[in-house]
Amino acid sequence: MAARTGAEYLDGLRDKRNVWVNGAVVCDVTQSDLFRGSLAGMAGYFDWQNKFADACVIESEGGVCNVSHLIPKSAEDLVQRREGLYQLAKYSVGMLGRTPDYVNVTFAGFAGQPSIWKQDGNEAGFENLCNFQREIADKDLSLTHTIVHPIVDKRVPDYEGVNQQLALRKVGETSDSIVVSGARILATLGPFADELAVYPGHPIPADQPDIAMAFSVPMNTPGLKILCRDHYGLDRNVFDHPFSSRFDEQDAFVIFDEVEVPKHRVFCDSNPTVFNSAMRKGWTGNIMQQTVVRALVKLEFAYDLANRMANVTGQIERSEITQMLGELWSYAELTRTTLRAAEVGAHDYGDGTWFCDEAPFVALRPTMPGWMVRVNDILKQLGSHNLLATPASADFSDEVLEPLLTEYLRGAENTSAEERARLFRTAWDFAGSALGGRVELYERFYLASAPRNFSIAHMLAQNTRQWNQVPEFWQETDEITKPYGLGFNSGQ
Repeated sequence: MAARTGAEYLDGLRDKRNVWVNGAVVCDVTQSDLFRGSLAGMAGYFDWQNKFADACVIESEGGVCNVSHLIPKSAEDLVQRREGLYQLAKYSVGMLGRTPDYVNVTFAGFAGQPSIWKQDGNEAGFENLCNFQREIADKDLSLTHTIVHPIVDKRVPDYEGVNQQLALRKVGETSDSIVVSGARILATLGPFADELAVYPGHPIPADQPDIAMAFSVPMNTPGLKILCRDHYGLDRNVFDHPFSSRFDEQDAFVIFDEVEVPKHRVFCDSNPTVFNSAMRKGWTGNIMQQTVVRALVKLEFAYDLANRMANVTGQIERSEITQMLGELWSYAELTRTTLRAAEVGAHDYGDGTWFCDEAPFVALRPTMPGWMVRVNDILKQLGSHNLLATPASADFSDEVLEPLLTEYLRGAENTSAEERARLFRTAWDFAGSALGGRVELYERFYLASAPRNFSIAHMLAQNTRQWNQVPEFWQETDEITKPYGLGFNSGQ
């Protein structure tokens, strides 16, 4: 077991996968000029885990592995995992939403819940799952997932009519594989992952077992077609585009055209009981730790970025500016507090596996997307025209321009023109560039639909306690005011 380097990660992608972008097939993504920067960015993630191995890498059976493979068995394990995930998120300051640790955490949680995955005769599926979880830890594989069915007509239920026709489903079987066809969205990181995992995202009707599947296949599996959106990565230096030059993780629509999935890679085969149980107990408490850690890192960075922008422009003492800065800090602190509350409430969810308390995460889940959108709005307000009048790094190398830039584009607080330019270029790439716009949209729906999540929060509230505050208030009011002639029907 080992933690791969960036070079080892790139070597693993040379597998003739079927990636489509701009109407052309890219069989070797490592040789594509289009993806060069993004792949360098992903390779950097693997180098980062080794640079900060004290936090990001843990001892495991037979060697070491990424901390995200830890199956938590105590509150202390959750703290250790959080510290490692925090360091991993710092690599991209939270701008990469689908780093490998996301799906790693998911499968570690699945492997720690045999009582769920062994249900209804699925013992073999659970054994396959555990073997796969050990494999991705041993080989330090990069995984993405695709868990959402495409919807053509929202007037029709998800698994009926025209929508049903598109859903990924089992269509056949051989002696050593199941055959699947259909489509799934959204496979973020798809072109740059080693494996594509399919597992439960939303409950399905019990009378459609052919949809109830969980498995993983290599990205070069025959019949697997990965259709990418426009690529927002730029072949520019990190001074000018610190995020766009490295962190376009790509999003893909995935078509399964009679894909044969080896049976030893199938974790759930036509079993609605297992499929619909997988996310009901512990999933939120498990994966949301990783999600909230990433969000916290991003919000902390945004606050620091905004604060520096206000200083450089000499606006730090204006009340309307400090209000916006305080708003950003509040989002970060509320996120930190939610994370800590969830960890304090952590408990054994069964099978000896510990996850965070889900209730704080359920409250945060529908509110955080709005915060992320507001962050970008604040950065744009703070930056104003400065975001649109920022020289490139090459301008500072020109013997004619450099002295002029030094004189006319310096910032307050003795900030050099070059530092000022880099600051506002960072802010623009974070909030205003093509990649920044993609990330903002991603954040809006990263935690699923906010209205749906608010409904889930309401159901949780109803299921966790009896809500009798109003009649109790009335009763106590009547009793305590009666001696003074103010009670109900007292005539007063």
